[in-house]
Amino acid sequence: MHPLVRLAKDTIELFVREGTVLTPRDEDLVPEMQGRAGVFVSLKMRGMLRGCIGTFEPCEPNVANEIVRNAISAATGDPRFTAVRPDELADLEYSVDVLTAPEPAKDLTELDPKRYGVIVHAGRRRGLLLPDLEGVDTAEEQVGIAMQKAGIAPGTPVTLFRFEVKRYH
Repeated sequence: MHPLVRLAKDTIELFVREGTVLTPRDEDLVPEMQGRAGVFVSLKMRGMLRGCIGTFEPCEPNVANEIVRNAISAATGDPRFTAVRPDELADLEYSVDVLTAPEPAKDLTELDPKRYGVIVHAGRRRGLLLPDLEGVDTAEEQVGIAMQKAGIAPGTPVTLFRFEVKRYH
């Protein structure tokens, strides 16, 4: 198991079992944990999404702290799901996505849902969809889902940004 995924797993298990927040130690940080980046932590159970929370841009001093923050949120704060229970921990599958900085995309032709995630922006609303998701095959589908997540009505003009991820399982 990659150290980033191990950190997400250990964080969730400690929090769900004991209510304690894991504090990463500087001496334990592998190079991928030392920089700053947006991070998403995704949980699946028996192949089905069980929680996914992340940050578009970094909010913490390093990726390790970003993982801790978002792992707890994915397990306990995703509004689509109830909080993870201790009896579910053994069945969870984890992935951690570390995002590159978003860059503007002029239009749909600059998007590729297998390679790039997308951020849509209209007024104060922003929605994000990660890349390479099962069932999302076109840029149009990807943008539509991101707009729906942000509560942006279909047909509303949006500003597009794209980003890449390094996915750890």
